[in-house]
Amino acid sequence: MLTVEKIGGTSMTAFADVLQNIIFHGRQGAQLYNRIFVVSAYAGVTNWLLENKKTGAPGVYHHIARHQAFRPALQDVAAKLQELNQHYEPLGLDVAVADAFIRQRIALAQTYLDSLTSVLASGYVNSANILQAAREILASIGEAHSAFNSVNILQNRGVGATLIDLSGFDDAQALTIDERIGQAFAHADFAQTICVATGYCKGTEGIMREFDRGYSEVTFSKIAVAVRPQEAIIHKEYHLCSADPALVGVGNCRPVGFTNYDVADQLADVGMEAIHPKASKPLELHAIDLRIKNTFEPDHPGTLITRDFISPDKHIEVITGTDNVVLIDIFDPLMVGTAGFDLVLMQTFFDQGVSYIFKATSANSITLLIWQRDLQPALVAALEARYEKVRIEDAALVCLIGSNMDQPGLLARAATALAEAGINIRSAGFALRQVNIQFIVGRAEYQPAIVALNQAVG
Repeated sequence: MLTVEKIGGTSMTAFADVLQNIIFHGRQGAQLYNRIFVVSAYAGVTNWLLENKKTGAPGVYHHIARHQAFRPALQDVAAKLQELNQHYEPLGLDVAVADAFIRQRIALAQTYLDSLTSVLASGYVNSANILQAAREILASIGEAHSAFNSVNILQNRGVGATLIDLSGFDDAQALTIDERIGQAFAHADFAQTICVATGYCKGTEGIMREFDRGYSEVTFSKIAVAVRPQEAIIHKEYHLCSADPALVGVGNCRPVGFTNYDVADQLADVGMEAIHPKASKPLELHAIDLRIKNTFEPDHPGTLITRDFISPDKHIEVITGTDNVVLIDIFDPLMVGTAGFDLVLMQTFFDQGVSYIFKATSANSITLLIWQRDLQPALVAALEARYEKVRIEDAALVCLIGSNMDQPGLLARAATALAEAGINIRSAGFALRQVNIQFIVGRAEYQPAIVALNQAVG
C-alpha cells in the first residue's frame, strides 16, 4: 500500500517523535517502505529566510527587497541551521556531513542571490519577477536542509532512504513542477527505499507565485497525483477537531473522524486549513483519500477526508471561524431593482484583488465580510467614491460546518444559544446545501460565541 505523507514543520522539529510515531511505528523490515514523505522545513526556518508568517518580522528576503546587504543575514541563518543540526546528532545525524551540505547550499544560494541583486540594482528589469525568484531560492533552503537530514538519519540507522531534492538547485532544466516531479519519481523503487522529498519544488511557473507559503502542500498534492497512492496523509501536531481545543477545552471537542472535501474547502475558506484548497482539489478530482493524523497520537486513525462521504447521522462536524475579519456594508437607494448593481460592486472588489468570505443583501444594501488584511485604503476609497454610504466594522465569523446537518430547528437552537450568551447576531446566512451556517458577531464575542455554540449544538 503506497502512501504519500506530508510532515509539517512543528512535527519535523520533533524528529524523534517522527521516527517513533510515524516512520517506525508498528513497522519493521519491508513494512518500512512503500512510503513517500514530503517534508517541511524545521519550525521557524522559513521565517528566518523570508519573514515571520504571523508577525511579519523580516527575514533574509527583506534585506534583498529593501536593497540592503543580505549576506550577513544569510550567514546568520547558515549558523542557525548548523546549530539545529546538533540537536539531531543523538538520533543518528552525521553532523559533519550535514553541516557541509548546508554550507554548500547556502554558498550556492548566495551566488544566485548576488546575481539577482546585481540585476535588480540595474533597473532594467521587472523588480517583481526578480524578487519572486529570490523568494523561491531562499524558501528552497529550508526543505532541502530538513530532507537531507532525514535521509542521513535513516541511512545511518540502516534504513534504505533516498533524497528526492525537488529544489533543482544544481540544474538548469526548464521543467514545470509536474514535469520535475514526474522525472524525479519515474524510476523510484518504492518497495526498496523510503523517498524523502522536499516540500519546495522548482518549476518554470514558480510554485510560490500562486501559493506562497502554502507551497509544501501543493508539492505533496502533485506528488500524490503523479504516483496515485492508496492514501495521502498529512501529519500535524494536532487533530482536525470539532472545535478549537484552545477555545473550548480539550475535553469539550473531538477529532472529526470522517468528512469530505467540500467540508475541507469550507474550513479553508475561514482560515482553518486541513489542507490548502489548491492542494486538495487535485486529490479530490483524482479520488485520492486524504487522512489528517496527529503526530503525537500514532495509534489514533485521525480524520479521513474523501470525495463522497456524507455523514449517516445529521450532526455538525466542525464549529469554527475567525476574528480577523471586517464587515463592509454598502448602502445605496439606487440599488433596488437595478440589474447588474451587484456586478459593478463585485468588479470593484475584483479590481482591488479582494475576495469576500460572506455576503448578504437587502433592497438597498449589500453586506460583505473580508479579511482584515484586505481592508486597504484604495478599496475603501473606491467604494466611498461610488456609493452613498459605506460602513466598516470589526467583526468575527463563527460557522457550523458539516456534510449532513440539514435538520429542523438547528438554526433556531444556534441563534438561541448565542442570544442566551448575550451575543448579538450582526448578520447570518447559509446556502441551500447547508454545509456551512454562518453568523457574524462582534470581534470581542468570537470566543464566547464558539463556546456557546459548541455547548448547544456541537
